[in-house]
Amino acid sequence: MKLISFKHLVIGLCMFAAAGMALALKPTVKVADSGPKIDLEVMIPKVFGDWKIDETVAPLIANPEQEALINKIYNQTLTRTYINSRNERIMLSIAYGGDQSDNMAVHKPEVCYPGQGFQIIKNAMDTFATGEGVIPVKRLVATQGPRIEPITYWTTVGDVVAVNGLKWKLQQLKFGLTGKIPDGLLFRVSSIQTDDTKAYVIQDNFTRDMLKAMSPAGRQRIVGNTSADL
Repeated sequence: MKLISFKHLVIGLCMFAAAGMALALKPTVKVADSGPKIDLEVMIPKVFGDWKIDETVAPLIANPEQEALINKIYNQTLTRTYINSRNERIMLSIAYGGDQSDNMAVHKPEVCYPGQGFQIIKNAMDTFATGEGVIPVKRLVATQGPRIEPITYWTTVGDVVAVNGLKWKLQQLKFGLTGKIPDGLLFRVSSIQTDDTKAYVIQDNFTRDMLKAMSPAGRQRIVGNTSADL
């Protein structure tokens, strides 16, 4: 039997060490377990500014496959429709997940809307002025037959808004190097309207009014640390 060469021995030891290091660096501590617990129902006001919940509108119901995936990814979801004195309606959806590792990544509208039979005809990057800073957002337009639905959304990883896939991954890796698993959320507002430019203005005004009515801690949960964005 041939003796194992020194070269092969070194390679084997390096592979073993790399495997051990990967295991040692694998994130195990969830950030969500060490911070204040989130309750979206309490955090998001039901009435603020000129807006109140429209109890006459039923939220869009996901199909069973989408519903199962949402329940797997997120710890909490909140879906409401608001109306103002001008009969303008905004659909709000927030989903919070305590584990934003690879297998529990946020479920973006570009995926879930087509899963509901919609077609995405616009997908663009933009910015949103929160009133305390500026964050990156995505602007979409989804259509299904005669229904035209402009959408604004963003996602967070830890305390940073990360809409861009590369930034999301870098933020996730940043936490991973410290042995921590970040939490995160997806914030989405949409409306049924043919003029998407006008729709985005109304959506931004609605969101600013909502953020203004929230507690400082709740507001930071939604928009992250704005000084770290862009």
